[in-house]
Amino acid sequence: MLAGGSQMMCRGARALIIALAVVVTAGLAGCAETALVSHNAKRLKALATGPAPVGRYKVGSPYQIKGVWYYPKEDINYSETGIASWYGPNFHGKKTANGEIFDQNEVSAAHRTLPMPSVVQVTNLVNGRSMVIRVNDRGPFAHGRIIDLSKRAAQLLGFKRQGTARVRVTLMATESARLKRLAKAGRPSPLRAATGGGAWGPAPQSSPRLAVSARGLKPLSGSVAKPPTAVSVPAKKAGASIVDMTRAARQPQLRQTPPRKTRLFVQAGAFANAANADKLRQRLEAFGRVSVSPAVINGKRFYRVRIGPLSGVGTGDQVLARVIDFGYPGARLVVD
Repeated sequence: MLAGGSQMMCRGARALIIALAVVVTAGLAGCAETALVSHNAKRLKALATGPAPVGRYKVGSPYQIKGVWYYPKEDINYSETGIASWYGPNFHGKKTANGEIFDQNEVSAAHRTLPMPSVVQVTNLVNGRSMVIRVNDRGPFAHGRIIDLSKRAAQLLGFKRQGTARVRVTLMATESARLKRLAKAGRPSPLRAATGGGAWGPAPQSSPRLAVSARGLKPLSGSVAKPPTAVSVPAKKAGASIVDMTRAARQPQLRQTPPRKTRLFVQAGAFANAANADKLRQRLEAFGRVSVSPAVINGKRFYRVRIGPLSGVGTGDQVLARVIDFGYPGARLVVD
């Protein structure tokens, strides 16, 4: 009996020790998890409030994606129509191709060949909204897209819900040259603060008071924005600080231009020789209505082989995929 009782007491002691060990281990795990959460919170806070990484000026070497070669270069005459898309959550907080931190709530863009940073004017041809945007990333790499905008830029240009838009993208040479000089000197871009509206804008240390006045303007035709009411702020009472004006300057500037009717095509190729263009036209007749249209680009005449017009971007993507699978990886969606 004594031996049996001793064994029972030993078993009980071992069970108690094991239970205590489990409790202590769980407590330590909880502390470790709490410390990890705290560390991540501090890191994210530092990321949101710290100084913005200054992106370097970058053109880059030729590269290949999905069988297509891209040739980055400085092109002061760049202007192109096509399909824009947007990107955001999966890249938020990550580095861009020129070393900055991508913020989906700032206005920015990714382009496959333009230098970084550079400045483009992007116009939504469907609703007429137009905006100046800074390019600081590479992409998009989906076939049939010419530019990828941040989520905020897509919202302002009015196509976030649709996912894509028919746009014209034009390089702003003078502004791009200025950003090039600043980036090479290791200085941050002022356009980032002027169009971003995110956490990376400059925060002046002092805030002197100034007299500021604002006056309402007649809204542009077709604009849904309500004009600001007239405001006058006395210098001695509630004058606006430099910080206030910096924040106000970050609001993106939208222009309203006349919307225009567009047509969508799949362009399979462009040739200097009309006979070669006609041969390709014959090969692609099974894909729909195929035409050869001449165009003069930089003083040279080309013959473009196009399928369409097509009913929409979805149809265009389908036809484009078929043409690429048929052996023409350089085919693209174009807007006319």
